[in-house]
Formats: sequence, C-alpha cells, structure tokens
Amino acid sequence: MMEKKERYKQLNTYLKEKFGERTLKICIDGGFTCPNRDGTLGYGGCIYCSEKGSGELIHSASSISEQVQHYFTTYRAKRANKFIAYFQNFTNTYDSIENLKMKYDSALIDDRIVGLSIGTRPDCITEEIAKLLQSYTNKYYVCVELGLQTSNDEIGKVINRGYTSADFTKAVTILHQYGIDVVAHIMVGLPYETKQDIENTVAFVNALPLQGVKIHSTYVVEHTALADMYRKGEYQALDLDDYIETLIDILTHLNPNFVIHRVSGDAPKDILVAPSWNKHKMWILHGFEKRFEARDLWQGKFYQKSTIQNS
Repeated sequence: MMEKKERYKQLNTYLKEKFGERTLKICIDGGFTCPNRDGTLGYGGCIYCSEKGSGELIHSASSISEQVQHYFTTYRAKRANKFIAYFQNFTNTYDSIENLKMKYDSALIDDRIVGLSIGTRPDCITEEIAKLLQSYTNKYYVCVELGLQTSNDEIGKVINRGYTSADFTKAVTILHQYGIDVVAHIMVGLPYETKQDIENTVAFVNALPLQGVKIHSTYVVEHTALADMYRKGEYQALDLDDYIETLIDILTHLNPNFVIHRVSGDAPKDILVAPSWNKHKMWILHGFEKRFEARDLWQGKFYQKSTIQNS
C-alpha cells in the first residue's frame, strides 16, 4: 500500500522524484487549430470545447517565445527552478513537421526548461510526428497528452469527438514504440454516460501502455454546443457527490503505476455555466481525499481483482 500521505500517484511527486526538485508547467498557446474546427472533420469542435480550446487561462502574447519570457517574469517562476513547456489548447501536432519543430523550438529557450508536453488528438499522431518528438528526448522529458474522454464510440459521436477508440489505441502504440510517455484524458459526466461506460473506459486505459491519466468532470462553458443542450434541458451536469464517488471508483480500479496528472479541471470562472461547484477546486480535492483515507482506499486497490479489468 502507498504511504498514508499519498494514496494515489500524484504528478507533483512524480516530477519531483524525476527531476530532483519541484517542477512546474508553463502553459503555452501554440496558435494551433483543430481538424474538428477548421472543416477537415467538422466545425465547432467537441461540444464542450470553448472558443479557446481549454486555453482560457493562458497569457495572450504575440509569439510562443514571448509567452515563455512573460512566464518567467511572474510570481509562478519563483516557485520552482525547473519547468515543462506545455502546449495546451487545441491540437498541438496539427501542422507540418517543419512548423511543429519551429514552434516547439521557440518554447525551449531557457535552461530551466527540462521537459516538453504536448496536448493533442489521437488522429493527429503519425510516425513522422513521433520521430520529431523523439528527437527532443536526448535533452528533454517528452510527454504527449491524448484526449480520450470515453471509450464508448457512440458517446464519442454525441460529443462530436471525431475519432474512435481504435484511433486512440493506434496513437498510443506509435508513441510507445518511439519511447514517448502518453497521458490519457478521461472526462466524467458526459451526455448519456453510464456507470458501465466509466468502467469500460477504465478497463480500456488499463490495457494500454500508458504512463499517466488526467481525470476531470464535464463542465459547461459559454458559447458551446453543450451549453445549448444544458439550457434546453437536454444535459444535466453531475453534482459534486456523484463526481467524487465516480472518481473514487476510477482510481481504485486504475493501474497503480499510472501517474495521476489531475483529478479536477480548472474551468474559467467567467464563462462557467455549470456545475457551480467546479469553481471550488478545494471542495473536490478535500472531499475526495477525505473519503479516500476514511475508507482506507488507494490507487489500484481493486486493480487485480476488478471485474472491469480486461482479461
């Protein structure tokens, strides 16, 4: 069993062990779009995706290098000595290899940067892209965050995801072959999602050669298709108790070796429609950790004997 202080494998601890000290992320807007927005696959993106593609909290600047330079002038830069350049919003492998290299290089401009983290879609991973990412591994820790959300492809169609679970598996396989760490995003509370869907998603990720998982609730923000559904009564957001209980079920059945990158999402407060509890991250963390400890639970406690684990 893990130590009492840490009942699941937290990212902060993992990075501290890996780099010998506290290591923080620099969130970057790389100026990317998405094949689900530019007409290649569709328009508007996933139904929960805002106009900034989860990059609402990023400092807006005219170039990638300026964003990094700006970060190092803020109080955040004083909280650590090592940092990871994190390309966060939209699809950060959706460009030519030449442009991708130029953008990644323009972020890696400070000796304090020790890692490169790329958020993207599984259908925008190729061997050529994996080779490019591998080229950075001699000097940097490289990690790719892939949006899965759910393993149920029917729900995938409802949320306008634009790719299948098979696409996800293929992308993970390619990245794994090139030695790139992969983190899967799981969303809880998607439209029409059932407890069985969550269990199937956990079984799905447990069967893959992943290094990490990022979990958060589905939240509704302005100017999205999900906001329209919510206001029409076609979608109901999870309440806090349901989310915490689902989170507990997920973590106790997850592979204990997976690094948990987060257990809640930071919704931009100014455009958040629902649920209101999402504004209070500490409610989520304290509520979850208190129950986890009170019930003597830990990550992977039911991993071996789980009925949801793939055989």
